[in-house]
Amino acid sequence: MSIDMVKDISQEVLKTILLSAGPVLIVSLAVGLMVSLFQAVTQLQEFTLVFVPKIVAVFICLFIMFPWIARVLINFTVTIIEKIPVVK
Repeated sequence: MSIDMVKDISQEVLKTILLSAGPVLIVSLAVGLMVSLFQAVTQLQEFTLVFVPKIVAVFICLFIMFPWIARVLINFTVTIIEKIPVVK
């Protein structure tokens, strides 16, 4: 296995991680920011208030994005399996 192949596979791994986890992390960040803004405006400092909206938003995002995330992961897996004969 050459250094270029390792670099290419590592690049694909990082791209796949960002593509599969990115939408969920962005939704979680946005909801957390909105709840924090709401807490700052109302001066309501309840720690559990942050978790419920985030959990609901993440589950909704996963439910909506799951077919696309699965497609990305399947394409990555197929690509890696197809490269097995090339690796020595």
